[in-house]
Amino acid sequence: MRIAIVLSGCGVFDGSEIHEAVACMLAVSRRGGECRFFAPDVELETIDHRTKKPDGTRRSVLSEAARLARGEIRPLSEYKAEEHDGLLFPGGFGAAKNLCSFATDGAAMRVRPEVERAIRDTHRLGKPIGALCIAPVLVAKVLGAKVTVGHDADTAEAIEKMGGRHEPSDHGRAVADEQNRVFTAPCYMLPSTVAEIADDAQAVVDAMLACLG
Repeated sequence: MRIAIVLSGCGVFDGSEIHEAVACMLAVSRRGGECRFFAPDVELETIDHRTKKPDGTRRSVLSEAARLARGEIRPLSEYKAEEHDGLLFPGGFGAAKNLCSFATDGAAMRVRPEVERAIRDTHRLGKPIGALCIAPVLVAKVLGAKVTVGHDADTAEAIEKMGGRHEPSDHGRAVADEQNRVFTAPCYMLPSTVAEIADDAQAVVDAMLACLG
């Protein structure tokens, strides 16, 4: 089993949420799977995670994400759905800023072309897609899928406006869109412990694997 994990940088305020990304890796590994890492080859605005303000620099999303992947990462443009058994998106503001424009445009968001291609190619082959935290907006926009962002009313409203469907959820289970083979959980969209993040990631990965038989 080979799962592609799409990262959006490294750090909650400008990239992938680190706890969620590691929980995804752990969840896949616990089920005997292999993680392969991808990220867009673009620049990001860097946020000082202590002050929570821009630090005036720009960095490579791909290079920052490589920190999480221990250097073993490829540009998302090289992703081939036929070589993987599923596609998985951790959350973090990077998912809303670097993978799409939800952070600035809300329901009128645009999805980065290589991200949309990865989602559509995976969906076309009938393979499962997982997303955590804010990342479900990606599959809601591209596929019109049923997803969850917990109980965040504003984001849920945006999901409905962009053609997706929202199901409220608490920790510990994956919201399933069986028709689209999309599985999501709220993670840090709700108040969370690290243990709850791990539970959410495992629930999504296990739901994805159930599709594979």
